[in-house]
Amino acid sequence: MEYQYPIDYTWSTDEIVDVIHFYECIEKAYEKGIDRDSLLNAYRRFKEIVPGKAQEKTLFNEFEDESGYVPYQAVKAIKETGSGEKIKVVQKRKK
Repeated sequence: MEYQYPIDYTWSTDEIVDVIHFYECIEKAYEKGIDRDSLLNAYRRFKEIVPGKAQEKTLFNEFEDESGYVPYQAVKAIKETGSGEKIKVVQKRKK
């Protein structure tokens, strides 16, 4: 599947790399599962770069439109699982 990750070109190169890493973690959560702590760390770094809820929601919606993966579902799963557990999101938006 080929699509572009939503990014803000005012971010530094390191910030862009970290946001793309977060998106890749979302993909893993859907495709094969991901360690909860890995996803949590990627989300925390994402929130350092994107602290505002409005921009987060915009980026999540753009990512969902491009990929069909719903970042909110993966982030929600962080709260529903304990440390050391694996997150596997099965609900994917229909394109």
